[in-house]
Amino acid sequence: MHNFRVTTLPNSIRLVSEYLPYLQSFSLGFWINVGTRDESINNNGISHFIEHMVFKGTKKRSAKRISEEIESYGGYINAFTSKEHTCYYSKGLPKNLGRTFSVLSDMIQNPLFKDHHIKREAGVVLDELKDIDDNPEELIYDKFEEVIFRGNSLSLPVIGVEKNIKKFNSGELLKYHNDNYNRNKLLIVASGAVSHDELIKLAEKYIERNSIAQNKKRQNFNPKKADDLIIEKDFQQVHTILGRTTYGLKNERRMMIKVLSAVLGQGSSSRLFQAVREKLGITYQIHSFLNSYYDTSAFGIYYSTNPKQTTKVLEIVNREMQKLKEKKISERELQRVKEYLKGSTLLSLESTTNRMIRMANAMLYFGRVITIEEFLKKIDYVTVKDIFEVANEVLDNEKLIKVILKSSGESLKIAA
Repeated sequence: MHNFRVTTLPNSIRLVSEYLPYLQSFSLGFWINVGTRDESINNNGISHFIEHMVFKGTKKRSAKRISEEIESYGGYINAFTSKEHTCYYSKGLPKNLGRTFSVLSDMIQNPLFKDHHIKREAGVVLDELKDIDDNPEELIYDKFEEVIFRGNSLSLPVIGVEKNIKKFNSGELLKYHNDNYNRNKLLIVASGAVSHDELIKLAEKYIERNSIAQNKKRQNFNPKKADDLIIEKDFQQVHTILGRTTYGLKNERRMMIKVLSAVLGQGSSSRLFQAVREKLGITYQIHSFLNSYYDTSAFGIYYSTNPKQTTKVLEIVNREMQKLKEKKISERELQRVKEYLKGSTLLSLESTTNRMIRMANAMLYFGRVITIEEFLKKIDYVTVKDIFEVANEVLDNEKLIKVILKSSGESLKIAA
């Protein structure tokens, strides 16, 4: 028995909730269907910048009051921007649901965008940008997606670029906000000790009847030839991603890639972790990943190691990929990986925030809540034959590209 309820109000706002009576807290998220993918080179970073500016105050509340109204009652408030969505969320006690809803709804509807606030926050975001540039483990993922998604707005970094961050002004932010923060792009999701009927009343009370904007169609992703990239900076280690684009969230074969990724490099019992770290001890970090969007995903293998060991690690990675292309995995290994994926999924549901995010993503991508049982069955449906087929398709050396961050003093061979 599931306690999901979904309601579309007459004013087009969608509400989704999951009632968990055994909890003494809730997570509430206001999701705006806009992100980096809706930007251009000229305004890249504006979605993320607005996420910051929304916290700077409204006509009713100062920045300090926004924080105090949540934190003074034991709550937590935060936000994040992704390439396809922006989310403002809070965690709190059931008696404070109304207060929390009032604060979040005020923030997203009535930001002030004062020029002196914009100038000050630009400094904060630029500092965040520099943090990313100084952190190779973050920087390499931005560069990898820049390469493989070339020609599409998915290639743009969420944080944006310095010249745009410095030039954002009140008029530009207001226009982007008015164009995108509308009722038909708003999804409100809650999980925990929440009443769906109360959410409906709160939405009717606090959400203004602003005009519905015409949804701008996102550019479909069409893969283009990608080339290897080497970036030279003052790094102690060599950081590498070997990967490519593959199936997006809407494609049924994506789950096969997810399981393949787990076989390769997710968890300390995975093939790459055992072959590179446990047996040889020549890297601290090595794992595979699958970052998925509506119509494509970024699949890859990341590792960092001493410059002298880079070639050796790459040889082992290629050897392990070749094994998967030449010989089917055993039923026993497949079952172990499935249990790992199912277990990590179920453990993540201990958090109401994770549950809220999971429901929101399902609604935004599939238009319905996908039950955990349905998701687990999709994992179980993957077969040994499926893994063998997608390994030969996805692990094609001719289609895998390398992004490498290294010290300018190091000479490396990047050929496989």
